Amino acid sequence: MVFYFKSDVVSPPYTIYMGKDKYENEDLIKYGWPEDIWFHVDKLSSAHVYLRMPKGTMVEDIPKDVLIDCVQLVKNNSIQADMVVGQIGFHRQKEVKIVAVEKKINEIINRLEKTKEERYPDLAAEKESRDREERNEKKAQLQEQKKKEKDETKKKKEMEELRNYSSLMKSDNMTTNEDGYDSDDFM
Repeated sequence: MVFYFKSDVVSPPYTIYMGKDKYENEDLIKYGWPEDIWFHVDKLSSAHVYLRMPKGTMVEDIPKDVLIDCVQLVKNNSIQADMVVGQIGFHRQKEVKIVAVEKKINEIINRLEKTKEERYPDLAAEKESRDREERNEKKAQLQEQKKKEKDETKKKKEMEELRNYSSLMKSDNMTTNEDGYDSDDFM
């Protein structure tokens, strides 16, 4: 089971989601989208909260109020415990951002809890669908780029032909005095 929350402090709202337990968290890590942002309490057993980022946005683009929603959910769902079960390591430590949260803010938690939905998503199918969509977008972009290159090559060739008069100097366009020249037409 995965819990979904709507951070509607901005428009359009952001989707925040969290696994019910360590097994869902493992699946969320395995099948998460590359641009999703992951929140976790450092050195404590805590919820893994994910923020679904709109395409083309970076971590620096997260609105401050949405960031506060995410860290408040993590804080609210964290416990003081040993990290052995479901322990998480970071692959790229330099990409880790630290946000200090002094206290839990009940108003934020209550607002988010009102938007909470319990779902049983097929995370693998969602990821495959998203990956397929991304592959199709890349394929369309590549086809568009090839079409532009082909059009540019054609235009370049046409311009080159105009510059060297090759289109005018075709035998079909040429006539000689012997090709039906009527001497009476001269004067």
